[in-house]
Amino acid sequence: MPIERLCNGLGHRFQRRELLMEALTHPSASAGRGAEPSGYERLEFLGDRVLGLVIAQMLIAAYPREKEGALARRHAALVRREALARVADSIGLPEALVLARGEEEAGGRHNPALLADACEAVIGALFADAGFETAAEFIRRHWQPLMAEALTPPKDAKTSLQEWAQARGLPLPAYETVAIEGRAHEPTFRIAVRLEGMEAAEGTGPSKRVAEQAAAAAMLRRLPQ
Repeated sequence: MPIERLCNGLGHRFQRRELLMEALTHPSASAGRGAEPSGYERLEFLGDRVLGLVIAQMLIAAYPREKEGALARRHAALVRREALARVADSIGLPEALVLARGEEEAGGRHNPALLADACEAVIGALFADAGFETAAEFIRRHWQPLMAEALTPPKDAKTSLQEWAQARGLPLPAYETVAIEGRAHEPTFRIAVRLEGMEAAEGTGPSKRVAEQAAAAAMLRRLPQ
């Protein structure tokens, strides 16, 4: 069963099983069930903080000589949506999600943003059910392989584009929101980046940050190296 596979992936049997079910329930599936907050958003908020702290601890221990800037780039890569969605897939979380029909039909089980949010909620549920060390042990087990993939601190597209411009004495790239599309709770941002002497490039994403990175990456592909 999906819940059993998930519990095996988590390495934990919940004393308060309702916490796990809350972490797996998309807000759309709990709409209209009462005035009390429901769905995974509160546990997601908690899990995000626990994940950030544990990843910071792991990085400080693994890279004792690295400066704050390099550690910050590693941290951002490890807590980003893509990393969380990979872990969610590896533990069988998609099959265990509780979704409203509309979200199911829209492909919610394979939506990286939704999977990332639910994964953070599950971390929050582990913390609420069994404490910090249980949540931390899960994070260390599943994020250590991700951490080992990057031997050097990652450099994001915005940073690379800024460095390219600075090296040539150009003004810094300018970002502009072109449009915000989609549903209110799951918007898609379209961002344009402008660089002196170049035609604007655009990128899209579920947040301004992701869309800006996509726009910067699109611009970098055009530039002479």
